[in-house]
Parts: sequence; C-alpha cells; structure tokens
Amino acid sequence: MRIFVVGGAGYVGSHCVRRLIAGGHEVTVYDNLCAGHRQAIDPQATFVEGDLGDPVQLDGVFEAGRFDAAMHFAAFINVGESVTAPLKYWHNNVANTLNLLQCMEAHGVKRFIFSSTCAVHGEPEDLPITEDLAIKPINPYGNTKAAVEWMLQDSAEAWGLGSVALRYFNASGAAEDGTIGEDHHPETHLIPLVLQVPLGQREQIKVFGTDYPTPDGTCVRDYIHVNDLAQAHLLAVEDCPAGKAEAYNVGTGNGVSVLEIITAAREVTGHPIPALTTDRRPGDPPTLYADAGKIRHRYGWEPRYRDVRELIETAWRWHKGHPHGFADK
Repeated sequence: MRIFVVGGAGYVGSHCVRRLIAGGHEVTVYDNLCAGHRQAIDPQATFVEGDLGDPVQLDGVFEAGRFDAAMHFAAFINVGESVTAPLKYWHNNVANTLNLLQCMEAHGVKRFIFSSTCAVHGEPEDLPITEDLAIKPINPYGNTKAAVEWMLQDSAEAWGLGSVALRYFNASGAAEDGTIGEDHHPETHLIPLVLQVPLGQREQIKVFGTDYPTPDGTCVRDYIHVNDLAQAHLLAVEDCPAGKAEAYNVGTGNGVSVLEIITAAREVTGHPIPALTTDRRPGDPPTLYADAGKIRHRYGWEPRYRDVRELIETAWRWHKGHPHGFADK
C-alpha cells in the first residue's frame, strides 16, 4: 500500500515507518519537524516537510500521492502542558486532525490508524484496563484524544471511514540497532530520564511518591516497546475494518513500578543511579496496565519485549550512542 504517515519523524512514528517499509509498503512522511527529527526518517521513505494546519498543501500531497491509507502520530503529548495551554492541544490534536480527515474524505482514502492513549480512560475504576471501560479523561490531552475517537466513529457512519485507534500505554525502548530512539525536548518519560543519570546528565532521579497502594509504594505502569507498537500498526493498517471505528489497547498486560524500572536500569547500565524520594505529583493514578486480549484475538499480536530489562537495554544502546539525541548524528 501507499501510506501517508503524519509525524513519521517522531519517536513512535519513525519506528513505525521503518516497520512499514520492511513490510513492503511505500511510505510518505509528512512532518513539520516541530518535535520530530529529520535524521529519524527512514531513507527509503518520501519526506514532505508540511503542517496539517495547511489544508492547501495537504490537498496537493494527497492529489499527488494517491494514498491507500493514513497514519497519525503528530499529536502533542505533554499532559502538564495540556493543562496550562489547552487551546494549543485542541488546535493541533483535534482541529488539525479534522483537516486530515476532511482531506481523506475528499480523496476517497478510507483507512486510518490513529495513535490514541490509555489516558482516554482517566483514572479507571477497574484493572486491568479494557477497551469497554468508560471514556472519562481527566486532562485536556486525554480530552483531545477522546474527541478524535468520536470523530472517527462519526466518520465511519457518515462516509465509510475504516479506522483503528491504538490506545498506547507507556511507549519505551529503541530500535535494536541503536540508530533511532527517544529524543524529546523537554524529556518527560521515565526511562530516558533514569538513563540520563549514567550518562552524567543528572545526578539522581526523582521518585514522586512512595506511599501508593502498590507492592513497593511507587506508581505502576505498563511499558510497551516501541517496536511492538510498530508491529501493531502494521497489522492494523493491513487489516483495517471497512466502514467501522475500532479501538485496541496496546500494552503488555504487566505492571512495572518506578522502583523496578530504576533497579532494572542499574542492572543494565552498571551504574548506581541514586534516587531521591519526593512528594507525589497531582493526578498520578497508582496503577495502570492493559488488558490487551482484544488485539491479540483480532490480529494475533503479541508483545515481543516482556522483560523490562530487554526493553531498557535497547533504550540504553540508543542513549549511550547518542547522549544528545539526534544532535549526535
């Protein structure tokens, strides 16, 4: 297929582009590089520097590309920023996605894979998290993702769009060969922050709260390797439902605590990684992990990286080789 990938220069997007190309698909990456990196784009992909906020440019690219499907990785993802600047998030995550869907409708492109999030469930009352739990986001970021999922449902009914919303848990890790990986500015994800300590970029890692109702008192999350996410996207685009909007959790189903991540990183890096306990952050749920049975049943998808140490090893390979991210390439 000819696949249009918005945000293919970003962290998850670049790994998915690599997997799509390995699967025999032709890929056009469309990215404004506000958060992505040109160096992360697979050289076999066609790259167009562009913005979803420019419907004229978007229409021209679709006219020339004659795409079979589109994938969207270009949302803003910083939860804290979404609280202080909600309109920025509604503009990019919702209004710009509306531009893309309108362009797809105009050009008859009816396969769409959307990067969603477990944040659409807010603080779930039951665990593990299943797809049929209530949609109750607790921040503007989650609100914007839920809004797009509603647009996809309405589009399925109105003009036959087939879509899959993949609800990520904690995307982590890097390419096995260490050539692409996580490079956010600012960085907010736990594993790269922990690895900044053995890189000499911070003296210690902060642990926000050790009094949660979890086995070791720290927050528990479901860490899914970015390559496993990429495989889920490949399966979804190749077997996208016609005229239906579906949603799937993409996680391992295993919860790992903050202290377990730090311990595993110490083992992988051979560095002591001092940890400083501080107060809880507002709004951090104690435990979040997926029930990924639905995507396993539908696509036969299975996470390859089940041991968090293997996941951290790939991240460490990337960060050790690129301590300043893509600026080192």
